[in-house]
Amino acid sequence: MRKTLDQKLAAIHADPSGCRDFIIADAKDADMGFGVGAPGQSPETHTGELRFRTLAEYRQQIRQIVGQGVVDIMLMSASTNAMLNIEERLFDNSAITPAARANDASDVFVVRGGRYLEEPARPFRSATLDHIQCGHVDCTPAERMLGANLGLYSLTFTNRLEEDLAALNAYREFRTEAERKGFRHFLEVFDPNVPAGLDAAELPKFINDHIARTLAGVAAAGRPVFLKIVYHDPKSMEELVSYDPHLVVGILGGGAGTTYDAFKLLGEAQKYGARAALFGRKINSAECQLAFVEFLRHIADGVISPEEAVRAYHGVLAKLNIKPRRKLEDDLVLQTNVMSYGGSSASVPSAIPTAQAPTPSPQSPALSPCSCGCNGKKSGGCGDKSGAASSSTIAYDPNVTPDFSRMTPPQKLAYNKAKRDHVFGHFGR
Repeated sequence: MRKTLDQKLAAIHADPSGCRDFIIADAKDADMGFGVGAPGQSPETHTGELRFRTLAEYRQQIRQIVGQGVVDIMLMSASTNAMLNIEERLFDNSAITPAARANDASDVFVVRGGRYLEEPARPFRSATLDHIQCGHVDCTPAERMLGANLGLYSLTFTNRLEEDLAALNAYREFRTEAERKGFRHFLEVFDPNVPAGLDAAELPKFINDHIARTLAGVAAAGRPVFLKIVYHDPKSMEELVSYDPHLVVGILGGGAGTTYDAFKLLGEAQKYGARAALFGRKINSAECQLAFVEFLRHIADGVISPEEAVRAYHGVLAKLNIKPRRKLEDDLVLQTNVMSYGGSSASVPSAIPTAQAPTPSPQSPALSPCSCGCNGKKSGGCGDKSGAASSSTIAYDPNVTPDFSRMTPPQKLAYNKAKRDHVFGHFGR
């Protein structure tokens, strides 16, 4: 099946300034960093007791989100990729692209009792490309398409010469191997975990310059398909995007925060040039992951504003009898500095009148159980079976995969409106 990631990348490069296609990735690779706590807190808790979800529950959430078909990329650990992708063939009939974390430098060693984060990041790779591509060492050429053919590689610059040279050398070795084995990657550039001589004002410039400088030495065959970076502010995002229109820049989600944090972060980053978002903890900590992901897509597609999405999300939770972690007014508080060029880390309550919020209307029978209390259907398409959009009147068909590259902007909006109506009814059941 044709993957939406490839369609969107082609459309973005064909029209970097006009294309509004947006890539959303779900990061379910936290077991390569957080260990036992990676799947997140289980809703099945008792007074004074904290229980984490199991790895099996974590993987079941992946199956549900892949079945929903809304995200473009599912990022997994190499072991989860081997089980769900290579053994179960979960992605064979999905438009979602499977991906695996290709390296796990020391700044993702977030283990209980550990002190590794106090030291500058050091390069390290648990996974091999062969294990990601075919599940064992020394893949044959024919076997390399069995697993994932896309990986996340992370770099952390600390402004220390020896550590940064080691990181760059490791990245060069990875790129060389990846190119020989036909393996694509996207590049994650973290902020320094132990910065040396950098103040807050210089940090975004430091990151942007390192990205531009590093990739200047990489020819097209070895370059990342897109970037994943911290969203610092509008000015820094615009600077990097305008520097090279064919450098597809995405953002990372960071900590869980409020629902408004996640929704506003996506909306603001897209406004200033971001073309992708990779959310891990923000999705994993949501009361209903399937509903949360649907609203991320609607925001990215321009169907609904972040403020409206928060209110509608709470409406969905109410219809499903899921208790939200925060009251609506608390969940509409912005706790990150994504608002303006000046930025502010102070909490800023959203002043959006209640009347602006759409109300999901229940129309369907009882939902089958899932880990969040809701259930997803595959996202579908529009137009004829080839995915072509035949007119400006778009019908939502969950059994057809759309070809957004062949749709005009009005057709995309019409399609997403039809899909939004379908989703609100679906989640309201």
